Amino acid sequence: MQLPLQITFENIQKSDAVARKVCARAQKLERFFDSILSCRVAIGKPHRHRAAGNQYHVRIEVTVPGNTLVANREPDEHHGYTDVYVAIRDAFDAMRRQLEDYARELRGHITTHEQPPPGRIVEFLPGEDCGTLEKDELRRFAKDEVG
Repeated sequence: MQLPLQITFENIQKSDAVARKVCARAQKLERFFDSILSCRVAIGKPHRHRAAGNQYHVRIEVTVPGNTLVANREPDEHHGYTDVYVAIRDAFDAMRRQLEDYARELRGHITTHEQPPPGRIVEFLPGEDCGTLEKDELRRFAKDEVG
């Protein structure tokens, strides 16, 4: 990474073990996209007053040339991230997928489906710069009606 990694702890005490895990995961992101300009990670608990069932959210913001990618992992009502390491793992996995997609897009490996032509030229009048088109849907429709 060209810029240092920024780690923010929100509503939780700073943990060196968690920071080391984030650093290790952030360095692995460079395998998937080598032009990362910056990486910011915010780890926290949504509600400080909650005593039981501590849930963590992780937000990763990666700046790459021409774009900023964001991955959020927040607890939902059905399952929460009660283990900070699981929340970190899932957030970095989501960011990895985004970086892979972005790299493919830059290389032009995104699959696009070719659009069929709007029709075919039936008649062209060069002196008048106009002509007649026959649309494929009409041709198919006419064949179905006739047959």
